Amino acid sequence: MELLVLGGTRFVGRAVVSEALRRGWRVTAIHRGRTGQLPDGVDARHADRTDAVALAGALGHDRWDAVVDTWSGAPAVATQAARLLTGRAQRYGYVSSTSVYAWGSHHGEDSPVVDGDPEATDGDYAAIKRGAELGVLTAFPDALIARPGLILGPHEDIGRLPWWLGRIAAGGRVVAPGDPQRPLQYVDARDLASWLLTGLETGLAGPVDVISRSGHTTTSGLLEACVAATGSGAELVWIDQERLDAAGVEPWTHLPCWVPTTAEYAGFLEADTTRAAATGLRCRPIEDTVTDTWAWLQAEGRPAQRDDRPVHGLPVDLEHQLLATAGSARPNSAEGLP
Repeated sequence: MELLVLGGTRFVGRAVVSEALRRGWRVTAIHRGRTGQLPDGVDARHADRTDAVALAGALGHDRWDAVVDTWSGAPAVATQAARLLTGRAQRYGYVSSTSVYAWGSHHGEDSPVVDGDPEATDGDYAAIKRGAELGVLTAFPDALIARPGLILGPHEDIGRLPWWLGRIAAGGRVVAPGDPQRPLQYVDARDLASWLLTGLETGLAGPVDVISRSGHTTTSGLLEACVAATGSGAELVWIDQERLDAAGVEPWTHLPCWVPTTAEYAGFLEADTTRAAATGLRCRPIEDTVTDTWAWLQAEGRPAQRDDRPVHGLPVDLEHQLLATAGSARPNSAEGLP
């Protein structure tokens, strides 16, 4: 297979490139040359894809069996790339997001989606992802639209799992949110990449929610895996969602990967992912994802904060406030608290 990856140096794109090489595919990647290095064996071409002339020059006159695009900026840029590749690729895969579903309505691929404009140059995250989907589908009506939810794994540059690992590695008492058995729904970037390439190879088309079944792990499973991977001996202090809400904790950002089970978040992390499983998605255990992410952080360090994503993590003063009202710690358990 001849694969073109638009990007390829960060998180999901990097996982796609690595998986394609593992399969023996020939990989071309077009990127700006600013964020990371591509593995040996990749035909690396530099271009700012927001410049149509530069992108066309980097594409040359080549053709590919498949294209993967992970763009999360202005829809017009994704639309432009798909238009340039019309007639030059057999298959097209776009990594979108479950954020395209209307808030509070997501239960599967047939859920209502937000409006999107394929020629838009700005917008909120849900609208730009939906706009990019529409642009890709205009050029490639049989495109494979991957809609992952929470994505974890090595090289994560959003800061969710890296924050938990860093905080738990520091030791001491750690705020653990809500119900320990709260089901989680996520996908390891490497499992997403594997599913996507197989789908392109076999001719899969349309939207698929590429996330694990709800309850593949739990909040407790995630955090206990972090304790085990780091060897910190941190104490998880479980604080119910009502107290978190009263203290002003922001779900998803202050405490990454977690949201309450009630009000506007009811049903969140509980979507039906039957189609993903039926089309080949296999999700590795949370322990593997966490251990491999910790090993990567130890080897390479945490990447710079992305300017298009919020900073994740519980502010220290808020953590102290919550822990102060959660009872006294075990002997020596306060050691390491920031």
